[in-house]
Amino acid sequence: MQVAQQILFVVLVVAAVWIFAKKARFISRNIRLGRDEDLKDNPGARWRNMALMALGQKRMFDKPLVALLHFAVYAGFVIINVEILEIILDGIFGTHRLFAPYLGGFYTFVINFFEVLAFLVLAACVVFLLRRNLTRVKRLNMKELNGWPRSDANFILCFEIVLMSLFLLMNSADRNLQVRAHEHYHNVGSFWISGLVAPLFESLSTGTLVTAERMAWWLHIAGIFLFLNYLPYSKHLHIILAFPNTYFARLNPQGKMQNMPEIQKEVLYAMDPSTIPAEAAEEHKKFGAKDVADLSWKNLLDAYTCTECGRCTEACPANQTGKLLSPRKIMMDTRDRMEEVGTNIDKNGRFTEDGKTLLHDYITTEELWACTSCQACVQVCPVLINPLHIINQMKRYLALEESNQPGEWNGMYSNVENNFAPWKFSPDDRANWAVELNNQ
Repeated sequence: MQVAQQILFVVLVVAAVWIFAKKARFISRNIRLGRDEDLKDNPGARWRNMALMALGQKRMFDKPLVALLHFAVYAGFVIINVEILEIILDGIFGTHRLFAPYLGGFYTFVINFFEVLAFLVLAACVVFLLRRNLTRVKRLNMKELNGWPRSDANFILCFEIVLMSLFLLMNSADRNLQVRAHEHYHNVGSFWISGLVAPLFESLSTGTLVTAERMAWWLHIAGIFLFLNYLPYSKHLHIILAFPNTYFARLNPQGKMQNMPEIQKEVLYAMDPSTIPAEAAEEHKKFGAKDVADLSWKNLLDAYTCTECGRCTEACPANQTGKLLSPRKIMMDTRDRMEEVGTNIDKNGRFTEDGKTLLHDYITTEELWACTSCQACVQVCPVLINPLHIINQMKRYLALEESNQPGEWNGMYSNVENNFAPWKFSPDDRANWAVELNNQ
């Protein structure tokens, strides 16, 4: 019987890792569909970004209570899962609490520390469920979250509550069996949190306690493997991707625009025609971005990293005034289109034209032209996502490839082209306003 359980456990581990690895390769390939972008400079600053933003969650603390609760969930869940190593080894070798004999009293301290974290995770998840569904915080109940995104958030919170409850239930039954000195349940000392629950199980028979402990153990580890494979389909993928995303964040000053050399050349040629090269003109290069392949790999990594927290949309002045723009939706749409393109490639061996593009089919021109490039969304993102970078590239495509911009702008464009200024007068007359000053 024990050998059969060990074989079943190994099969479970191998299947979980294989399925996760397959989806991870899918996501990695999708991100690499984007254009190249060199973001390897200044590694010191990048490591600092990752430590402060991904690990320390610095930008979360503009809302201190929410930040503390989130930090409890994040740190607690990650640290508690260190126990997975022991559980996996126990499952493979058919042992029970493999590390206890080697760590002695420190083992009991570690388990108690894990239990405190588990309780904090459980409590924080309950609070977050109430905020989403009873208090109904506005940014967590906007229309772009209707359907799966809202269900995803609630599901993952409930899932974490169940996993933490199973961990504490397992330890409660285990503690009772330790006290009874049943078989391999050696006494490792009292548990702080589950010890409060353990007395409720004292009246149960030893056989029932063993069944409860084993069921909780199996459900807990199976649940963790299920959670692992659910992550790539969920916004909670940011648990993993927050680290590379903050490391590869752009280090330029936040408001600095990324100019296009091709456009700069045209401006220089217009100002000084003698600089126009004699050789044939370069082949036209597409300006801006229409679909996900036109964006950079960092844009696509941003999309997969999005936590859907809505802080960007909450801070967006355009959204606050009732316009359609939602930076969160921009990131969600980019991710959804990327998944669609990736599935297309897997199905056909290469991308086969499907008559859709990110621009127009997912993101409308009305959303894009509502953006004022104020940088508010970039400033508040906890994991250094830059929705504005995607927005600006699609705006460039609209203006330079489709001549599709607000009509009021056409006059300004014409003036800039002919007069090198937004105003409709000759460059020779540009300084006339100062003539009277010279006469004083």
